[in-house]
Formats: sequence, structure tokens, C-alpha cells
Amino acid sequence: MRILVVGSGGREHALVWKLKQSPKVSKVWCAPGNAGIAKEAECLPFKAEDLDGICRLAKREKPDLTVVGPEAPLVLGLADRLRALGLVVFGPSARAAALEGSKALCRDILRKSGVPSPDYQVFHNQRLAEQYLEHAPVPIVVKADGLAAGKGVVVCRTRPFAVRIIRTFMEDRVHGAAGDSIVFEEFLEGQEISVLCLADGRTIAPLVPAQDHKRLKDYDRGPNTGGMGAYAPTPFGSAKTLEQVRREILVPTAHGLAADDRRFEGVLYAGLMLTSSGPKVLEYNVRFGDPETQAVLFLMKSDLAAHLLACAEGRLENETIEWRPGAAVTVVMAAKGYPNAPVKGSPIDGIERAEEDRDVKVFHAGTALDSSGRLVTAGGRVLGVTAWGADLSAARDRVYAAVRRIRFPGAQWRRDIGAKALDRDGRLGGSCPSRSPATASSLRSGPGASRPSSGQSSLRPAGRSRSRS
Repeated sequence: MRILVVGSGGREHALVWKLKQSPKVSKVWCAPGNAGIAKEAECLPFKAEDLDGICRLAKREKPDLTVVGPEAPLVLGLADRLRALGLVVFGPSARAAALEGSKALCRDILRKSGVPSPDYQVFHNQRLAEQYLEHAPVPIVVKADGLAAGKGVVVCRTRPFAVRIIRTFMEDRVHGAAGDSIVFEEFLEGQEISVLCLADGRTIAPLVPAQDHKRLKDYDRGPNTGGMGAYAPTPFGSAKTLEQVRREILVPTAHGLAADDRRFEGVLYAGLMLTSSGPKVLEYNVRFGDPETQAVLFLMKSDLAAHLLACAEGRLENETIEWRPGAAVTVVMAAKGYPNAPVKGSPIDGIERAEEDRDVKVFHAGTALDSSGRLVTAGGRVLGVTAWGADLSAARDRVYAAVRRIRFPGAQWRRDIGAKALDRDGRLGGSCPSRSPATASSLRSGPGASRPSSGQSSLRPAGRSRSRS
């Protein structure tokens, strides 16, 4: 099998690394890739948002599977265009990808589908938004409606600060058109977890739950970022909680999308808050999360290429995903000045030493080779150092030992990734399943649907009462 991966970050490096482990895979391209990916795949000079260029490339090379990593090309319709060429694609259509492309649309779909979510208000006019804030409860969450690279969400604890953020989004347009409309959301408290699922329009296969760390600094301080680290599995997602998430959130969301002519095929990523009244959806993404993917794939024992191809061909219900025991931790090393003005061109040393431990892998994100062939920083999030351990404590010890071996001027990283999940003995409170059937949620519909096996739920078409197992 020959596979084209679209994207250039740490997520794409993790995908390339895992896909290449498949005995079925003979060739991997990546467009555009980065300095680390270039050691494992053939990198081609087409940016992820260059839809014309990617389509020309795919038409020429005819990959057996194309995996689209970032959200922007999906929202722009890359998967649709590739399918129109007769190619097999892992990634949602533009209509389905709008679930991430518009936070307002996402909230509307979830409300119609009865999915537990925070209260929200949408504004397209700055004056009306500021008027609403005069009496709105605080803290309040302010979101840019469109894509903002993970930086368009701000928790505002005072009304004056919220007004300032609105003006930054709508008047100063720091996120461009993404901030022309804004969404106010109810502030929720609890533990936040990420549940990534493979979906083929009929079947949902949840992967092991992870926990991301969005803030720049330790103890969840500082500005929001694209993600400063993650670990998996998280003990906060108990089997009972995950079953509730599947039944009350994932399956109704899939039906809500299908009812709105947005059948979902690809990765459905639910960012959840585990509140005192149950799990609620903070956000949906339509692709593998970054940096959750690095940690989750480090634990996947089975063949990712086979799973993604089955998903793209509508055969996901026949797949069983196997997991490595233990835990994985990813620590993001970011450039000086990130997230506002990351410094580029700083030399990077020590990656080879870090990878002397066979249970450590350094995934490249913002890296490049300079004119002399030296590895340098080329973006905000530079590296995703990932390690496995028999438990979370061991994984953390290993990953931070590796991080300390890597050097570049002004490097930033959090020192508390996974810390909140440790119990008094310093061990992981949860465990990684050895196997998880992809038939966890079969989305069959219609009067002739067969009764599901254990672990499945058969649902009537959206708009009618839902059966629950």
C-alpha cells in the first residue's frame, strides 16, 4: 500500500511513523512534511492548503490512501476533491468538517441533537456582543467562530477582560476572518479529556482517552496554545464514563451530522469536560489532535494503516484495535516567544541522545534544515518528545529525561504534563485496554437493522426516538 499524508506538524510525523510500521505499507509521501518527517518519508513541496497542488500530486502518484492531517484543508474541501478524482481518502467532507470550521454551527448541531453542551450565544456584531456582556455571567468563555490554530479560545474571568478580547478578535482581527463572529459559552469546571474516534459514517471506534494541556505554563497558567503536551490513557475517563460519552455524545452527534447531510468519515475528536453533572462537549475537532495523537499512537499495537483504510472504505465494523499496556506522555518543546512571536532559526541539538532510549521518540513539528544542513527551529511548537512507560510515573520520568537532553535557545516546555493524574503512589489511576473492537458503536438505521452485539448500539434514524442499550 502507498500512502500520502498531508501536513507538516508533529501529528503528521506521528502518523507517518506509525503508518510505516505496517507490513502492508511500501511507500509513504508527506506534503509538505518537515525535517524530521523527511527521514522517514518522501517529502514533497506542496503546502497542506494548496488544494490544487495536492490534487495534482495525488492524480500523478495515485496513492492507495490519502490521510489528511490538518483541519484547514479539510474545511476547504480537500477530501471532496480527492474523492472526485476516484481516490480513497481518510478525512471528512467539507460539510462534515464544518463541525470544527464553525463553532457556532457545531453548537447548533449539538443543541438539535440533544448532546450535553454548555449554554452559548453567537454574535456577528461587536456592539451587540459588548452589550450582552454587560449582564452576562463571568467567568465566560469567548471563542472565535472560525479556525484559529487552537488559539481562538479565551477564558475571561472579568467583563472588562472579555470586552478587550472581543475587540482583539473583531476589531483588531488578530485571527483574521475567524474572529468576525464570536461565540460566548458557559464556563464549565471539571477535568478535561480528549476522546478521538475513527468513524466511517456507520461505525464509531473510540481510541484510548487522553488529556491535553492547552495553557503555555505549568498549573494551567498563561495563554492558550495549540497544545503543550498530552498523556494517555487518562484515569479520568472511566469505563462507565466512556460508555456514557459513547451513548449520549458520540452516537447522537454522528446522527445529528447525518441528519444535516454531513455524514462523518474520518477522525471525530471530542474535547470533553467531565462536570459534576456529567460529560459535556467543549469542542469538536475533525482530525487527529495534536499532541494527543503522538501519545495515543505510541500505545497502539495494531496496524494503523489497516484501520484507516478500513475506515475510508466503510469497513470499520470489522476492525479490532489492539493496545500496548502502560502509558505514554508527550511533552511539547516550543520556541522562544511562542505563542505570539516564535523565534525561528535557532539551532537544535541533542535529539539523537534523547532517542538512545528505545521507548522515546522525538516527533518533529516546527523544524527545518538551514543552508548549512543544520536542524533549526521553524515554528512555534518545535518538537513533541514522547515516551512510553509501564505506568504514568515511569513514562513521565522517561520523557523528561529525554527533554533535558535536547537543547535550543529559549526552549519552553511544561514540567507538569500528566501530573494531575498521578495518585499518592505516583502510578496511573487508570489502565490501557488490550483490545477495543471498532464495533463499539454501530450506527445502523432503518427497520431492517440487525440487533447489535454486546457493546454496540443500534439507533433509529435521526429525528425519531433513539433506542439505548
